[in-house]
Amino acid sequence: MFLEPKDWLNHKLCGRMCATVDSIALHWVTDNRQIDRIGYDDKLLAMAQLERARLPELVRATDEIGVVTPAAAAELGLGASVKVFGGTPDVQSAAVGSGAVADFAPHLYLGTSSWLSCHVPWKRTDMVRNVASLPSALPGRYFAANAQETAGACLTWLRDHVLWPRDLADAPPAPADAFARIDQLASSVSPGADGVVFTPWLFGERCPVANPHVRASFVNLSAQTTRAHLCRAVLEGVALNSRWLLGAVEHFVRRPFEEVRMIGGGAASALWCQIHADVLGRPMAQVGEPVLCNARGAAFLALLGLGRVSLADIPQLVPVVARFTPRPEHAARYDEAFAAHRALWKLSARLHPRLSRRS
Repeated sequence: MFLEPKDWLNHKLCGRMCATVDSIALHWVTDNRQIDRIGYDDKLLAMAQLERARLPELVRATDEIGVVTPAAAAELGLGASVKVFGGTPDVQSAAVGSGAVADFAPHLYLGTSSWLSCHVPWKRTDMVRNVASLPSALPGRYFAANAQETAGACLTWLRDHVLWPRDLADAPPAPADAFARIDQLASSVSPGADGVVFTPWLFGERCPVANPHVRASFVNLSAQTTRAHLCRAVLEGVALNSRWLLGAVEHFVRRPFEEVRMIGGGAASALWCQIHADVLGRPMAQVGEPVLCNARGAAFLALLGLGRVSLADIPQLVPVVARFTPRPEHAARYDEAFAAHRALWKLSARLHPRLSRRS
């Protein structure tokens, strides 16, 4: 059987080979046009040269698929009657764990990568902007799927290769509070980073325009540029990229967002939340324990399957601990930075493929 990682784990837990309609979507062999009638499509299977017999049965993320085997229970220290549910991959679990489960209620995930998503009531695909609705982990629902390649990964790169590199054998590791120190440095520089711009395309880009060859850059450095400017520029560069995606997603859902929930490890930074509010021009809501959104979403799906909670309960079970409103005094500065960001994309899309061929 071809199984997604979480479906293989379910097989190890309870012995059943199955996939959920949301996890199988990225095999690109199911007909998702009717949310309550998702199934394998013979034409797509033929195009992919896959045998139907090699693909698992389909269930929902909230379906109970069995109980733990004696071996799994013994290895994990679980009771023999523990139930196993279909579950879901990371993007869909984050959507549920954000608490933004109503149609058109958005969340912005800031982890290694990033996405801006919401649940939607229909199947639609925007080929120009690389946004599409795919099956959600919530039964009978779609979500707006998109992805930007590097967000928190840009901070990790800054930490490991610029601020605290370990390129010498005796180089000390980065301090445990490295990200807090980056925030402190960035907060010492005014919004706009004195004109320094960072483009966060360390690994190419997927949405809203796919280009695997484009790469990141710092632009407009001078003799007065400091580490603090670089820190601020990285935080702002990721936010400027999120603003680009915001336009694509709002076009997709055909309405502006009133407030966006922020989740993922990057959302633990109050400074980054405020930068996103200023750059996107939208209020941002920082949820409690934002790094746990995936685990929380998986737990909610099991609770839904057990009948312990309802969908209407979930928003209240994910508290908002802080709200950040856009500051109008910085709007013009970030409008200018966003225009520079877009101009740099056009230049990079032409230049970087040529440089990549030489490397």
